[in-house]
Amino acid sequence: MTEKDEDRTAVEEKPAHPAGEPGPAEESPPPAGGDALAVLGELAGRFDKVEGQLSEFHRRSAHRESLIDRLHEENQRLRGGIGRVVLEPVVADLIRLYDQLSREARRLGGQHERLLSSFAEDVAQILDRCGYEVFSAEPGDPFLRERHRPLAVVACDDESGHNTVAEVVAAGFVERDTGRVRRPLHARFHQYSPGSGGTGHAPGEAHAQ
Repeated sequence: MTEKDEDRTAVEEKPAHPAGEPGPAEESPPPAGGDALAVLGELAGRFDKVEGQLSEFHRRSAHRESLIDRLHEENQRLRGGIGRVVLEPVVADLIRLYDQLSREARRLGGQHERLLSSFAEDVAQILDRCGYEVFSAEPGDPFLRERHRPLAVVACDDESGHNTVAEVVAAGFVERDTGRVRRPLHARFHQYSPGSGGTGHAPGEAHAQ
């Protein structure tokens, strides 16, 4: 055998790949079925954990928002209460001024009535900006215990006119936001009394319906 034949034989006998390394025709074995189920179970557990954390986050966010809303409402009520306390003396003086202007306007009449009535309207607008509205009544309106304060009664011989407004003496005032009557309307009321005249007990004091 020549030297060239020996080299050729050595090359043919040399393995194509190092020992322990798979050849091109060899493939890694597929993962066992138990291992795949374990991986899927682990992923499902992680997803459940993330979902639980998101649910807790949304729950806390909703609670925080409700707490903020409640604190805002309480703050608004507190501010409103403080505002009413601060404005109370001013509102009382404005109501007295409105009464005086209206009373003098009715007493003087003529041009003075128009002038003083315009001043009274200006005062009513100031009260409106403070949150109070003026309300009145017409003759024949029924007596309302929560809105009217009777000053006297006027006898009438018509039973249908019993406990109805005869004459408004002073307007009433109501808080716009709450509907609370700040000062009831002052008026004289009819009282059915056949064959008699003059004044008597006010509605609510006697023969109230």
